[in-house]
Amino acid sequence: MPDVVADGLDVLFCGINPGLMTAATGHHFARPGNRFWPVLHLSGFTPRLMKPAEQQELLSYGLGITNVVARATARADELSADEYREGGLLLAAKVERLRPRWLAVVGVTAYRAAFGERGARVGPQERTFGDSRVWVLPNPSGLNAHWTAATMAEEYARLREAAAEG
Repeated sequence: MPDVVADGLDVLFCGINPGLMTAATGHHFARPGNRFWPVLHLSGFTPRLMKPAEQQELLSYGLGITNVVARATARADELSADEYREGGLLLAAKVERLRPRWLAVVGVTAYRAAFGERGARVGPQERTFGDSRVWVLPNPSGLNAHWTAATMAEEYARLREAAAEG
C-alpha cells in the first residue's frame, strides 16, 4: 500500500495497517464503514468530505497517510506483537526522514503495541521523533464503538488546532 507522503507535512496520519478493501483499491481507509474521511472533514482538516480515491489531494492540505504495519489483514487483531514492534521501528525512521510537524497515530492500542507505551491515552504524547510531535487519535474503524463520529471529530479538531498553532 503506497504512502501518501511528502517532506515537512503538518500532520502525517498513521493507520494501523491496510484492511482488505484498502489493499484491493489502493486507497487508504477505503472500507465503507470506516469513519476516517468523514471525521477528517467534520474536524476541519478538509474543506469537504473527500473520497478515498482522492487521497493524493491531502498533500495540498499539508496532510499525509501511512501505516504502522504494511501487511493487509481483515482485522488489526490478526497482527503479531513482533509486527507492531517492527512497524514502530520503521515508522520512527520514516518520521525522522519526512519530518512532519505531527505524527497522528489512529488507534491507541496500535500506538501502545508499536512503541511499548502501555499507559498511552488518546491525545498528545511526550514522545517525539526528531522534531516531530506525536498525537494519538481514536481509531476511525467502524468496529470502534467507543467513539462516535462527532466525538472523534472533536479529538481530531484538537490536533488540527495544535498543528495550526505551530
